[in-house]
Amino acid sequence: MREVLPELHALRMRGGTAAMATVVRTWRSAPRPAGASMLVTDEAEAVGSVSGGCVEGALFDLGQEVLDDGQPRFETYGVSDDDAFAVGLTCGGILEVFVEKVDASTWPELDGVVRSVQEEEPVAVATIVSGPHFVGRHLVVRRDRAEGSLGTPRLDDTVREDVIGMLESGTTGFLHYGPEGERLGEGLDVFVQSFAPQPRMIVFGAIDFSAALVRVGKLLGFKVSVVDARPVFATAKRFPEADEVVVDWPHRWLSGQQVDSRTVIAVLTHDPKFDVPAIQEALRTNAGYIGAMGSRRTHEDRLIRLKEAGVTDDELARVHSPIGLDLGARTPEETAISIAAEIIQSRWGGSGAHLARTQGPIHPGAPR
Repeated sequence: MREVLPELHALRMRGGTAAMATVVRTWRSAPRPAGASMLVTDEAEAVGSVSGGCVEGALFDLGQEVLDDGQPRFETYGVSDDDAFAVGLTCGGILEVFVEKVDASTWPELDGVVRSVQEEEPVAVATIVSGPHFVGRHLVVRRDRAEGSLGTPRLDDTVREDVIGMLESGTTGFLHYGPEGERLGEGLDVFVQSFAPQPRMIVFGAIDFSAALVRVGKLLGFKVSVVDARPVFATAKRFPEADEVVVDWPHRWLSGQQVDSRTVIAVLTHDPKFDVPAIQEALRTNAGYIGAMGSRRTHEDRLIRLKEAGVTDDELARVHSPIGLDLGARTPEETAISIAAEIIQSRWGGSGAHLARTQGPIHPGAPR
């Protein structure tokens, strides 16, 4: 939904209406992830995409129906791989899509959601997408408060507690409850879309490899910081695509930063006076990925120094070094791709093997 929020906000400003189709669940090789949205406006315009063009035509017609009668719809699109062209999902995936009418009466909390996203305040939207009642109701959850209602105080309280955890990790997905909000029950499906600030990539070392990694990090959606204690190298001119370039000792700067489980820390200095204290400080955080550049000999020396500084074996196991996957990379750009590949693998749990030589689903955890 993030990509259509500006258009939704503009519609609200002019008093307009739209039907919003949101991917709420996917299977197999679905082209867009859960949370992708498309609008059908009251001026018969389509904004956004849920399938890269596969089912947008059908959803445009359905959106017009929702605009006319105001009733939300929950639809499934998809066919088998052997018959993938029959419905238009050429990838053979399966999408579940929730379509709802969005205007001032159906979702009065929308303006606040837009503001929170613009100001990078973590916010999540819980929507009942199927069940015996209250379908289409929203609960907007922030760390310290909630707005709206899913229908009953008990359901609101239960969902808010569960959504807080999803919001902290930036998770989008489904929650299931009984008709009255019972956690062990079934029949009421709630889709939660989390809008967390951009994940951070922190690159220590103002070198040519760092410049390449900055470019790749931006492509992956990270907010990228480059930190180096040497002012002659740490300049905005050398790293124009970085969100910030900081002149400071890496460990000192990191000690004052907010780091969460989505944060990536790449130590590319391969100089003991910089990287040993930086890695020590990084290991005190809950960063999801910590990598350090250097040869195997450099890393062996680094391990000795870190152990002498009191770092335990369990802590050292968190450090990816030599950094990156074995792609045979040579240039800074190739090395950046190698590092990015390892970051993605660390996040999603892939094997790193050639897909052509693997069996089963492409995406880990997906059904066959």
